[in-house]
Amino acid sequence: MGEKGKYLVLLGAGALLGSAATVAIFKLLPRRVGKQCANVEANELNSMLLALCDLKILEDVNHGMAGHDLLMDEIVSEQLTRNIQFFGLENQKKVVSSYVVVIGLGGIGSHAASMLLRSGVGKLLLVDFDQVSVSSLNRHAVATRDDVGTPKALCLKKHFSTIFPECHVDAKVLLYDSSSEDEILSGQPDFVLDCIDNIDTKVALLAACVRRGLKVLSATGAGARADPTRIRVADLRESTNDPLSRSVRHRLRKDYGIDGGIPVVFSLEKPKAKLLPFKGPSGEEENPSDYQVDYQIVPGFRVRIIPVLGTIPAIFGQIMASYVVTQLAGLQVHMEPVVNFDMDHYHVLHQRLIEHEELQYGTATQVQVDVEEVMYVAKELWHCRSARDQSPKDVGRGMWRSVNELMLIRYECFWKI
Repeated sequence: MGEKGKYLVLLGAGALLGSAATVAIFKLLPRRVGKQCANVEANELNSMLLALCDLKILEDVNHGMAGHDLLMDEIVSEQLTRNIQFFGLENQKKVVSSYVVVIGLGGIGSHAASMLLRSGVGKLLLVDFDQVSVSSLNRHAVATRDDVGTPKALCLKKHFSTIFPECHVDAKVLLYDSSSEDEILSGQPDFVLDCIDNIDTKVALLAACVRRGLKVLSATGAGARADPTRIRVADLRESTNDPLSRSVRHRLRKDYGIDGGIPVVFSLEKPKAKLLPFKGPSGEEENPSDYQVDYQIVPGFRVRIIPVLGTIPAIFGQIMASYVVTQLAGLQVHMEPVVNFDMDHYHVLHQRLIEHEELQYGTATQVQVDVEEVMYVAKELWHCRSARDQSPKDVGRGMWRSVNELMLIRYECFWKI
């Protein structure tokens, strides 16, 4: 083949590659841009592509479009139509324009991240150093057997790209510590979700969020629980029956001078099992470092094993996602107060009311409330706190100490005391 023939072959190959690249780029463009370019003449394509690059529309495809633009997409608006109906369009735009960091992508974090994605959060940073194991499939949100051995962050990113590809998902296979703090927490996230189960790392993360002024929601122990009706969201000071919460609360106060102000998801249910030693397939205690696919060994982290009913961490994650999404949308949701009263307590309050009326007025005929109404007043209206002390810090252990001293009285009688 002569020189002229070689040039013609190269020219033809270049044209073919250029056409293929043009088609590939337009397949990646938002549907609205594709429609605009459908009738553009072939000789105008290059200038159109240059203009799009100048406007950074191509960058928007890779990093998620802005909330206003994203909801103009027909498929996206249809996918999020139930959220739009619930929040309203303007509030859903806030969700779509938001940025959330999820640290820890196990049973809790994977479900939280999954529902944030499905709710339309426009940008997610997923952080976890660990890999998907066979034993984690009972509680992970999206992982399959094919994902075993894959870093959890990359596993989620892969599956998320098929659920809501318009979301900008960044995945970091990384352990959170002081050296990675800036890389993970920079960028002014609207919310940080702490789904870590190691005390040292959890305390360091929460302290960093407080120091940086970042909104953070923390998950406590979901293992060894079975009652979903006992799960609550409250200030860290009010979490009870949870050893992890207790340790985190103590460390934050001792090491950082932080005394509450951090919302947590926890269970009022006492753990039904303790940590178990590592056992291999033979049933004998073995060295977990021999099982690197199933167990990522990091100094300072407990190596397995707490029995986990997969539904409970999943519910923890769903609650975290619901809390964050409603916060992002500006919807005020009043959480169930953390009160450990049983019906006997309310019967006592009712009886005290009757006795006080008889002592004050010689009769209890004006007491026209029953025990269920007493329960509503004490629990829903006053959250089992005294009307006398309006101090917002009157929560936590101080509240529990004063529970047995509570009593109901008539309002006009209150001012005579």
